[in-house]
Amino acid sequence: MTRSGHIALAGAPNVGKSSLLNALIGTHLAIVSPKAQATRIPVTGLRTDGDVQYVFHDLPGLLDPSYLMQSRMRDLALRAMEQADVILQLHPAPLAPAPDLLTLVQLETPPRGKILPVYTKGDLVNPADRIRLDAIAPVTSADEPASIERLLARLTPFLPEREFEFDPDDVGTQPLRFFVVEYLREAAFEQLEDELPYAFAAEVEEFREDKSPMYIRVTLFVERESQKGMVVGKGGATIKAIGAHARARLEALIGSPVYLDLWVKVLPKWRRSATALTRFGFPVSEMEKA
Repeated sequence: MTRSGHIALAGAPNVGKSSLLNALIGTHLAIVSPKAQATRIPVTGLRTDGDVQYVFHDLPGLLDPSYLMQSRMRDLALRAMEQADVILQLHPAPLAPAPDLLTLVQLETPPRGKILPVYTKGDLVNPADRIRLDAIAPVTSADEPASIERLLARLTPFLPEREFEFDPDDVGTQPLRFFVVEYLREAAFEQLEDELPYAFAAEVEEFREDKSPMYIRVTLFVERESQKGMVVGKGGATIKAIGAHARARLEALIGSPVYLDLWVKVLPKWRRSATALTRFGFPVSEMEKA
């Protein structure tokens, strides 16, 4: 009998969720940045080993929201946790012990799935502390394949016995347009300073798969006119670097050449606009519906 289950990677911002997802599936699917709150919309990664299929969901970091976009990010994370068969509560090993998940999320009732604490960034603690922590919960490091295999071994018994939901050869479920936006955002976190990456959004305007190289026209959005110049950069250097980063990621993912045509526009206060957020893929939250 095969096993297949949905596993939520949950925790506070910047605990290593995206790095762990990429290590678990063996592909750079989720964007990674040392800056917190890089993940906005859950990223789904697939791994199929023999008769077991793991459906991992990299969730936005759990935090007290300060504005509408963060409220919708939190709502997306909570919805994914409610639907998961297993919730991996990630917490950096150097900051052990991990807090209680229900306290962290401020939930009155526990989710239906099994909660399994997992320590990340295990390479940042000394061997004695790592052994001590591993007796309590799995200790992982995205750069250590053996720790990933041990985590999978602990996780597998909690997955339901049922048929696979996805093709065993697939590594993700979201369309290529989604990853165009994600890799551009990853480049923004790498190339832009301070608050600007958080005011950065992208929208695919045209997508021609029949062209070679594949043609993709994207509009990059910022909130203020002054930010537009920063994204473009002197002589267009910054926007070229953003495009080059995203193009390399996309070409590695799909195995064919890509031409990115990037334009920059100002959309004032889009992170606080219900209409703009829905347009960019953030569904209306349960709190807004109430």
